[in-house]
Amino acid sequence: MAVQKMLRSVSTTGLAAVMAASAPAAPMAQPAVRDGVPTPAACEALGFPAQGPGYGGPSPRIGAYRGSLAAPAPPPPPPPMAAGLPQIPPLPIPPVQKRLEQAEARMAMPPAPPRPAMDTERYPGAQANPIRRVAEEPVSTFSVDVDTASYANVRRFLNDGARPPADAVRVEEMINYFDYGYARPADRATPFRPYVAVTPSPWSKDRQIIHIGLQGYDLPRKTEPPLNLVFLVDTSGSMWSEDRLPLAIKSLNLLVDQLRPQDRVSIVAYAGSAGAVLAPTDGRNKLKVRCALGALRAGGSTAGGEGLKLAYDFARQNFDPKAVNRVILMTDGDFNVGVADPARLKDLVSAKRKEGTYLSVYGFGRGNYNDVMMQTLAQNGNGTAAYIDSLNEARKLLRDDFASSLFPIADDVKIQVEFNPASVSEYRLIGYETRMLQREDFNNDQVDAGEVGSRASVTALYEITPVGARASSDPLRYGAQPAPRTAGPVGELAYLKVRYKLPGGSASRLMERPIDGRDAYASVQAAPEPTRWALAVAAFGQMLKADPRIEAGYGWSDVAALAQGARGEDPFGLRAEFVQLVRAAGEAQPRAD
Repeated sequence: MAVQKMLRSVSTTGLAAVMAASAPAAPMAQPAVRDGVPTPAACEALGFPAQGPGYGGPSPRIGAYRGSLAAPAPPPPPPPMAAGLPQIPPLPIPPVQKRLEQAEARMAMPPAPPRPAMDTERYPGAQANPIRRVAEEPVSTFSVDVDTASYANVRRFLNDGARPPADAVRVEEMINYFDYGYARPADRATPFRPYVAVTPSPWSKDRQIIHIGLQGYDLPRKTEPPLNLVFLVDTSGSMWSEDRLPLAIKSLNLLVDQLRPQDRVSIVAYAGSAGAVLAPTDGRNKLKVRCALGALRAGGSTAGGEGLKLAYDFARQNFDPKAVNRVILMTDGDFNVGVADPARLKDLVSAKRKEGTYLSVYGFGRGNYNDVMMQTLAQNGNGTAAYIDSLNEARKLLRDDFASSLFPIADDVKIQVEFNPASVSEYRLIGYETRMLQREDFNNDQVDAGEVGSRASVTALYEITPVGARASSDPLRYGAQPAPRTAGPVGELAYLKVRYKLPGGSASRLMERPIDGRDAYASVQAAPEPTRWALAVAAFGQMLKADPRIEAGYGWSDVAALAQGARGEDPFGLRAEFVQLVRAAGEAQPRAD
């Protein structure tokens, strides 16, 4: 019992050093089995001794395995480390006897009373986009967003019987969670194919919705570039519960399933400090990667900033300009040691993005989930932000959507819409509040924007007020009237522009097309299935935010009916689940805040 309790007291920082030493200095024969179940015997043979029970830390016997980071077994060897890059030292492990004495001393102390659960979750406080007058601001510009974190997080709240905080709902991420079956482009050089539909608004009389979709090119499997990945895993004490570190390990094992021989993976863990867990290992040694993941234990504080720096050092050691170089962060975002300010970490992530190493962030847990940190890191790291609330969500993200998560087809993707004042008097963009750009940013290739991966799609909705319909605001009595604008071609509502860069490129390319009467449908019921489904999800998100632009007579049952009629093919049951979430939202109690 004393040893078992001692196991729970050892910080994961010591484990990091142990894992850094998992490969002995002398070459050893490659195991016959390269993948399979990471049994204690198989992992022991690969240099990962069996772990004790619980999440408190490594077994005392691991203290004998210490050393520096070892290179992976050939072939092929990783690229040489860049000149001047500091070596990554192992972390100290207290002597076994001292740990035993500390554990026994803690056993003699009375147990601390349980602390009351505190909700310290943090979300960006972005205000909903306002209604804008076309006569004053005819152009709308924003960066695309293919993140889905908000949808899974909202689902977690509703499955717990409560509505989410309004700030936790980002409508564009709710919409972009789903596949709309848009027609795909045939040419990699033109990686997007646009979809446009115009339909009456289901929740606001006399207004219309412009539905804009972009479908990304599907990279053939044989042309996908090699991967240089660094798994950066938060092993701090806040990650101990089943929905955090254990779920993160299961999720990463799903990603390991997809690795090819030409791919390389390193693992870094961080708690009170950061340390190496696994030297760069190619995709033929999946079992070794699984053993390293299985050795992780939670304990200690959270030096997330230090972990990021170390992960980027690993990525730099093995940087390949022809590969996808990416850090994959698994965390609850609760950084509390060292550099923990999102603004300072933003500078680090932005600099590494410019060097060619991207960052994707996967969030876990509840109660202390820091969505502000997640959004800051992902948006500036040219990666995706997702939330994993279950193994099913991990399967969707890291198996079904593997290509769209890891293989980019376009960088710095921006959308600009110019509205025709002869046809449209007002507009508002639904969602994308944290992705808005200035008009001049559209043509500036130095301004960062979103990345889009293979097979991914982007969807955006504008609500417009046609000329002649009742406007949201009265005309000014004394203010100077805007100068008359030249009307566009008859029947044109707006003009769509999309700007993007091919991966690795520095100059952007332009796609453009008008939006006119040929895109219009007389009723919601006559609109195509993708548009009706997008409208249902947009209505759901706006109602969760208590958006006042939703008319009072439009309710949860209307959203459910619209969604039920647009379910279409649903091979994985995601749309059926959505309908149930709408019903759950109608029954859930609103939050007191």
